[in-house]
Amino acid sequence: QVQVVESGGGLVQPGGSLNLSCAASGSIFSIYATRWYRQAPGKQRELVAIITSGGSTNYADSVKGRFTISRDNAKNTVYLQMNSLKPEDSGVYYCNVDIRPSTATIQLRNYWGQGTQVTVSS
Repeated sequence: QVQVVESGGGLVQPGGSLNLSCAASGSIFSIYATRWYRQAPGKQRELVAIITSGGSTNYADSVKGRFTISRDNAKNTVYLQMNSLKPEDSGVYYCNVDIRPSTATIQLRNYWGQGTQVTVSS
């Protein structure tokens, strides 16, 4: 079994910062790509940032220069540092992870966390 848990959301004023965490635990041999998505009310879930096992990153145009995704392999944790937040950044932020559970299989499994709410408002 694998658990993926996000944390770090909250209420912040425009221009402020938050640092989200995504921690994976359980039966894990190795973690491959990790993605952050967000979903605002009435809108589709959108990909915000991705980091590969090698550390390569990519961002949605709307967050480039403001958000930074990083990973701590020893802790099986990925972070999303969000600066210069805007009201349109509000939504539920979800972590999505590709995991190889054991050496017994080369097949990756995909897991979602439960999400963490981010509200940017004055």
